Amino acid sequence: MYKTLLGATAAIVMALPAFAAETTIRVAYENNPGEPVDLVMHRWAELVDKASGGDVELELYPSSQLGAKKDVIEQAMLGVNVITIADVGFLTDSDPDLGILFGPYLTDDAASLFKIYESDWFKEKKAKLEEQGIHIVISNYLYGTRQLLTKTKVETPADLKGLKIRTPNNIMQIRAIEAMGGTPTPMPLADVYPALTQGTIDGVENPLPVLYGQKLHEQAKELSMISYLQNTSLWLGGQAYFDTLDPSVVEMLEETGHEAGLYSQELAAEQDAKIIEEMKAAGVTVTYPDTAAFKEATKAVYDQFPEWSDGLYDRIQSQLAE
Repeated sequence: MYKTLLGATAAIVMALPAFAAETTIRVAYENNPGEPVDLVMHRWAELVDKASGGDVELELYPSSQLGAKKDVIEQAMLGVNVITIADVGFLTDSDPDLGILFGPYLTDDAASLFKIYESDWFKEKKAKLEEQGIHIVISNYLYGTRQLLTKTKVETPADLKGLKIRTPNNIMQIRAIEAMGGTPTPMPLADVYPALTQGTIDGVENPLPVLYGQKLHEQAKELSMISYLQNTSLWLGGQAYFDTLDPSVVEMLEETGHEAGLYSQELAAEQDAKIIEEMKAAGVTVTYPDTAAFKEATKAVYDQFPEWSDGLYDRIQSQLAE
C-alpha cells in the first residue's frame, strides 16, 4: 500500500512541470504583506493568471525581498525578469521633465493627474523611456497622498527646522522637504523603523497605509496631514526582458495592469479614514495644519530645475485645468 502511494505521489511530482506557467515574472516591492500595494499585486496576479489561462505567472516578492528599489530597477535594466514600483522621480536621469509629475502641491486631485499619464505628452515620454531600456507596464497606480509622521508636532514649516525626515532617494522629494524646512535623509523603506527607534531620523513622509503598514506610528506619534503630494506611481521592467516576450503577453500585462491600477485607486479612497482612526487608537495625535504656508514654501522647488523644457510647469498646469 505504502509503495503504491509513494509511486503515485512520485508520478504526480514528475508531472507537475507540465502544468507550470510558461512565463514567470517576478514582482518586487518594499511594502509588507497586507498593505494596499500587496493587495493590488495579488489582484493583478489573479487577473494575469485568468487572462493567460495560467500560462503567465506573477511571483510576488514583498518586504524588499529582492533588495531596495534602486537595486531592483538596476536588475530590471540588466534584463532580469522583474517588475517593480517606481515613482517618476526615479526616472529623472532618463528624462528630467518627468520629475515635475512628482512636484509638491502640483495638484490636489489625483484624477486630473492621471489624465496627464494618458496624454500625448506622456506617451512620447514612454516611447523615449523604452529606447533607454525602461518599459512602463502600469501608469494609473495610486500609491496615496503623502503625509508626515514625526516625533514632535508639525503645524508650520518652521516646526520642521532641524528635523531629519526620511525620504526616498529621489531629487524631487528631497528638495520638497528642504523647501519645507526639514533635513531630507534618504534611505530604503526597510531601514526606516530601526532608524526611528535609534533616533537616526525624526520623522518620515509617506501615504497613510504605508506609515501604518510599516508600524512606524509605534515610534513616531505625531501625524501631520500636510498632503503635499498626490503620489501616482509606475510599475516598470526592463525593455530588454519585455523584448523577449510575445507581444500578446505584453499587451495582456498592460491591460490587466490597468485594471489593477483602477483597483489601487479604489483602495486608496477606502483606506485613509480607517487608518486615521486606528492610529488615534494607538496613541497618535493627528494635526490638520493650514497647508498654505507649506504650498508657498515649496513654490521655489519648481525654479530649481533648469534642465526642464521651457514652459513645462505652465504646460502641465494647463493640462491639469482641462
